This record gives sequence, C-alpha cells and structure tokens, in this order.
Amino acid sequence: MASPQTQTTISPHTQKPLVTRTYPSQSELTATIQRSKAAQKEWRKLPLKDRIAVGYKFIDEFKKMADEVPLELTLQMGRPVSQVAGEVRGFLDRATYMLSIAESSLSDVSLKDTDKPGFRRYIKRTPLGVVLVIAPWNYPYLVSINSVLPAIIAGNAVTLKPSPQTPLTAERFALALTQAGVPADVIQVVHLSPELTSFAASHPQVDFVSFTGSVPGGRSVEQAAVAGEGFKGVGLELGGKDPAYVRPDADLDYTVAELVDGAFFNSGQSCCAVERIYVHESVYDAFVPKYVELVKKYRLGDPTLPDTNLGPVVSIASAQRIQKQVQDALKAGAKALIPEDLFPAAQSGTAFVAPQVLVDVNHTMEVMMEETFGPVVGIQKVSSDEEALKLMNDSPYGLTASVWTNAKENPESERAFEKFVDELETGTVFLNRYICSIGASSETSEGLIE
Repeated sequence: MASPQTQTTISPHTQKPLVTRTYPSQSELTATIQRSKAAQKEWRKLPLKDRIAVGYKFIDEFKKMADEVPLELTLQMGRPVSQVAGEVRGFLDRATYMLSIAESSLSDVSLKDTDKPGFRRYIKRTPLGVVLVIAPWNYPYLVSINSVLPAIIAGNAVTLKPSPQTPLTAERFALALTQAGVPADVIQVVHLSPELTSFAASHPQVDFVSFTGSVPGGRSVEQAAVAGEGFKGVGLELGGKDPAYVRPDADLDYTVAELVDGAFFNSGQSCCAVERIYVHESVYDAFVPKYVELVKKYRLGDPTLPDTNLGPVVSIASAQRIQKQVQDALKAGAKALIPEDLFPAAQSGTAFVAPQVLVDVNHTMEVMMEETFGPVVGIQKVSSDEEALKLMNDSPYGLTASVWTNAKENPESERAFEKFVDELETGTVFLNRYICSIGASSETSEGLIE
C-alpha cells in the first residue's frame, strides 16, 4: 500500500521545516464532505439569532489566542512580526461588522409593497449547503474571515483548505469556532494537494467554492468546478497589477509615504499592492528622490525581530522569479535606483529580496505588465491625465487603482478624479489612498490588505 502524501511548510527566513501535514485519500476526503453535508442539515435549523450569538462567542475565543498569532504567522510566511497585529485587528473588525449586519442581511425580504390583492410574496434567504473555502497564504486570516464566517452564520458548513504555507492559521480559526459552539463537522480543515483540491471543487456535494489566489490557480479551480456534476457557484479573487497616478497637485510628502507603504508592505505580497506608479512630468523629478530615500530606510532581515520592517518573500523560487523580472527590465533599459548593498540580507539562494525602484520603464517590460508579488515597483513619467489613464488601463488585470490629487481644494482635480472613476477598467478606484492606507508612513502602517 502506498504511503500517504504529505506537505511540509518551510519557514521562509530559515528555510527549515516548520510543520508537516498529511493529505487524505479521495475516499477520506469524500467522507469528510459527506459529514459536512449531514452536519449542515442540522446546523441550518438553529435559529439565526443563535448562530449570530455563536459568532460573537467566536470573536471572544479568538481574542484569547491573539497573542500567539503574530509569531506563529511570521514563522509560516515571513511577514515581520511587528506587522501581524494589524491583520489580527482587521480580522476581528471584519468579524464584528459582519455579525452586526447578519440579521438584516439574512432575513426574509418582504415584497408586500408590490403585492397584488390576495398575494403575499417574499424572498427567503436559505443556506447553500457545503462551502469549500480555498484560502491564500499572504493574508490567511483577513481573507478567510470574508468567506468562512458569513457562510457559517448563514447556516452553511465550511470545508476550509488553507495554503500549504500557512496551515496553522486554518486550524486556529477552526478551533476558535468549535470552542464557540460550532459543531466540529460544520467547520472542517482539510490539507490538500492540487489534485485533491480540484477533486474537492468538482465534488457533487460541494455547493459553492470560494478561492483567493493566483490567476492560474483560480482558473484551475473554476474549470474543476464546472467539470463536476451539477451546477455550483464559484467566487474568485485573483491577482492584480495595481496602478497609481500622481497628479501635479498631489501632496508629495503624504503621497510618497503612502505609495512606498503600498508597494513594500508585506514585501509587496498583496493582491492589491501598488506595483506600478505613473507620475506627472511636472512633479516627477521631485517625487522620485523622495520615494527612493524612504525606501532606503527599510530594514530587511529576520522577521521575528521587532525592528525589522521588511521580511523575506515566501520562497526561494519566488525570490528568483522576482529577481529575474528585475534583471530582464534592466537589460531592456530600465534603471535601478536602490543599491542592493544597502540590504546585505538579500543573498542568492535565500528568500530575501532587496527592495527595488525602477525608472525608465515602459509597457514592453514584464515588470510593468505582469504581477510581481514582491518588493519592486516601476515608476513611469507621463505628460497628461490622458496618458496616465491609457497606461493604467493597459493591463490584463483590474483589481484596484488609485489617483493622488488635491480634489478637496481644486474643483478641476475633483472632476479629473471623477473621470478616472468613470473610465478606469478596474474594480475599485481610491482617491489619495490605497486599499490599506490609513494615513501612516511605512513605519506604522497596519497593512490591512487582502
């Protein structure tokens, strides 16, 4: 009989094994899903107000663990320990908010205002069944809470598949839920190979799949779900190449600090990281030196130390891919502004990557077109709003974008921002902030990015 397959998490900064987990067989995974299906039928019978009460108890249970989470997460994926508390706070804030709107969001919807005489119609919101949540490693708590808690409070069962890089996060999440009163079979953690993940996504007793991760990973999950028996919903949150545009009247000191943080927090390993910046030619020569000087102040090193604010990327393979993207850009004419010798920890054969700012870039270079997911940003000079808009839209991705301008004081700038809102081909457009911006410098940002 063949030995069971396993996965081992390698800590990025030490390259040493941290934890090992065993994959189930297909028959064992099917049995897990079947237990979830049976448990969900009972869980959905619990009144909504009681499920919400369990949700608030879950928050209390997780808070008891909060002091253990930062170092544990740092060891798994490499984010500096000083920056993990922000994700924990965001996790709890989102949980609290979703519970506060659960009753109104999940209650029946009356249609009495449009009923004809003799009719009483309403929309009844009912749970789907078993929800497969495939979680990412870069923000495993902050992203998972978006799917897991609403699904459970709505009366579903959740099969939670964490990234092999952060298996302990899902186990801790599930422990807090069961301690709060969620039945064990309603929240189950499964560690799966890519093949088993596809099998789970296609399983006829899985009713919805939620995936956050790479574009290739999302495509394979969606294809597996479509190829399975029946019909199920699929929710995907994938990669980005998020642009920022700095207009002539932007507050440069504020904008520089925010855009440095947006590019380099979590070593740039965020779906919504700022990966390309377009700067109006009238302020380009002032913007770039300010940006470079702030990047030079980063401290790359051991993420378990409290004064480190730039840790390793997730793996040696990721580091090599990022470094190749930079080298290819340099060969094509880009210029690097950050001397690598400022960051001696960035040695070949490690997961440490020196932060880099590239100028003289253009859209023939991969670094301006394809997701980097690392501590690298390209800055390109533009002559007008129209040029910036064209370049921002010249991308296969469309997650978020940001515009930096003094709309509060200048009506013309407000109108310009509204034009970007209307014409940018992206899901979200921010004014004078990026998705986790809190008006703080890179030294203090809480980094609540997805």
